[in-house]
Amino acid sequence: MKLGWIAVAVATVAVFGESPGALSITVQDAQSQVAAADSVYGCVLCHADKRRAFIEGIHSERGIGCHDCHGGDPASLEAVTAHSGTYIGTPDKLATVELCGSCHSDPDRMRQYGLQVGQVAEFRTSRHGQLLLGERNTDAPTCTNCHDAHTILTPDNARSNVHPTNIPGTCAGCHQDESLMAKYGLSTDQFELYRASAHGVGLFERQNFAAPSCVGCHGSHAAMPPQVSEIANVCGQCHVLVRRAFDAGPHGAADRAGNLPGCTACHSNHETERVPPDTIAETCVECHDAESRAAQLGVEAEELIVAAQNDLQAADEAIEELVVAGWQVGDLQFRYQTALTDYLQIAEFQHSLDVEQLEDLGRRVGSISRDIRATAEVSAEQRWEHKLLLVPVWFLTLSAIVLGWFKLRSLKE
Repeated sequence: MKLGWIAVAVATVAVFGESPGALSITVQDAQSQVAAADSVYGCVLCHADKRRAFIEGIHSERGIGCHDCHGGDPASLEAVTAHSGTYIGTPDKLATVELCGSCHSDPDRMRQYGLQVGQVAEFRTSRHGQLLLGERNTDAPTCTNCHDAHTILTPDNARSNVHPTNIPGTCAGCHQDESLMAKYGLSTDQFELYRASAHGVGLFERQNFAAPSCVGCHGSHAAMPPQVSEIANVCGQCHVLVRRAFDAGPHGAADRAGNLPGCTACHSNHETERVPPDTIAETCVECHDAESRAAQLGVEAEELIVAAQNDLQAADEAIEELVVAGWQVGDLQFRYQTALTDYLQIAEFQHSLDVEQLEDLGRRVGSISRDIRATAEVSAEQRWEHKLLLVPVWFLTLSAIVLGWFKLRSLKE
C-alpha cells in the first residue's frame, strides 16, 4: 500500500484527468524531494508530527535518524517494507532503557560529547530502576518519561524537562499523582513544600541555579531518598563549611552514632527552612528538656546571634543616615562588609554550638557596629549644632526685616 500523500496524489490525478506521464513525474519528484531533503526519508510521509518534534532535539543535530532507534528501512516509501527487517516500532519501558543505553553506555560514542556513560548502571540502583528492571513494574518511569522521546533537549535549554527550573515539575508529574503514589504509601505534597522552601525560593524566585532541585538531594539517574545516616553528607555537598561545623559539635557525634536524622532534625527535608535567630532556643526544646545543658546552649546561642543581628542592622541603618547627610561612606561600607562576613560565619559556627567561638565573632560584629554608629552620632551632633548656629542668623535677619518695615512706614508718614 502506498503511503498517505502519494495516495492523495494518485486520487488528485484521477479526478483532474492528468496523463500517466504527469502522475509518474509527480511521484518521482515527491520521492526525490523526500530522499534528498530529509534525513529520515520515508518516515516523515506518515510521521510528520514526530519529525517536527524530533528536529528540535539534540539527536537530530547529531545526525541520528528514526531508524537508529526504531529500525526498519527509512528509504522505503511503502509501509510494509519500511516496517520490515529490524523494525521494532515503539519500544516498551524496559526496552527503552536498553535502547538508550546501547549508545549512552558506550564510552567511544559518548567521549566526544563529554557525556558520562554510567546512567544505565546508576538507574539500576535507583528506586525507579529497581521497580522497572527488577520487578518489571511499569509504574516506574523510563528514560523518555523525563527526557521526552523525540524532543530531547540539553539540560541548559530552558524548554528541557531537565533544565534546573523544570526538574521539580518533571518529578511532580508522577509524584503529585495521588492514585499512583497511594500504591507506594508516598505523599504528594513534596512539590508545594519545595516551592516554599529556602531552596525553592532560591531556584524559582532568585533564578539561582546553584540551589538544589530534586536531583540535588536524590540524584538523577540513581534517584533514591537519602538514608538517615547520609542526610548530613548530602547537605554537605553544598553547605561545606556548615557541615564541617556540624561535625565538630555534639550534633555531629549524635548523627554518626545514628541518633539524629542529620540536618533534617532542625531544617526539615522538602520544606527546608531557615531557623530564625530568635527561635533557636524554641527549636532546641523540641528535642531537649528545657532544663538540660543542651537547651541552655540553645538559649546562649540565640542571645549571641540575636545581639549580632541587631548590631549588624544598626550599623546598616547608621550608614543610610550618613548617606542622607551627604557623608562619604566608602570606608564604613567596607567595614560593614567585614562585619557581615563575621555574621555569616556565626551562621556557620552556630551548628557547632561552640559558644566561645560565637562570642568572639559577636564581639567583632559589635565592635564594628559601634564604630559605625559613633560616626553617625557625630554626624547627627554636627547637624544639630549647625541648626543651633542658624538660630541667631534667622533672628538677625528677622529683626532687620522688622526694622526695615518700621523705617519704611515712618517715611511714608
